[in-house]
Amino acid sequence: MKRGRDEAPEKDGGEPFLSRWSRRKQEAREAPPPGEPAPDPRSPAPELPPVEKLTIDSDYRAFFHPRVDEDVRRSALKKLFTDPRFNVMDGLDVYIDDYSKTEPIPPEMLAGLKQAQNILRWAREDREEREREEAQRLAARERGSEMLEPPATAPAETPAAAPAAVPSASSGNA
Repeated sequence: MKRGRDEAPEKDGGEPFLSRWSRRKQEAREAPPPGEPAPDPRSPAPELPPVEKLTIDSDYRAFFHPRVDEDVRRSALKKLFTDPRFNVMDGLDVYIDDYSKTEPIPPEMLAGLKQAQNILRWAREDREEREREEAQRLAARERGSEMLEPPATAPAETPAAAPAAVPSASSGNA
């Protein structure tokens, strides 16, 4: 036997499950919260202290009565949140600084930068010194090789210096 959607097993007094669930949900929406009496919207607004005399220790509950004007409620809350205790930065707001205002570089950092410039200058001088030494070695090698090389007009005495003749395939000596 098939049951419909609303015909789930009955437990409480013969009422189907979904009907009971829907009824209870509707009752919960309409019922006032437990422990607090529902404020009567027809009751007169409570006597409110002047907003100018409110402090952090004042009782602000009266400003939340349904009959209190929204502007009065907002002005009381503004007064509450102007207290310095609510204006403490938490350090997590990293994008709130004004980065258009530049600060001078602290002297310690500037000294470190000058030291870095000296290190870079020393590295540049070392590189230039190595290049000079390499150029001197090349010049000395060229001068030394000029002294060791025979003049270009003298014939080569060793047969190893002359290229060996390779017999060609077309000469007919096969």
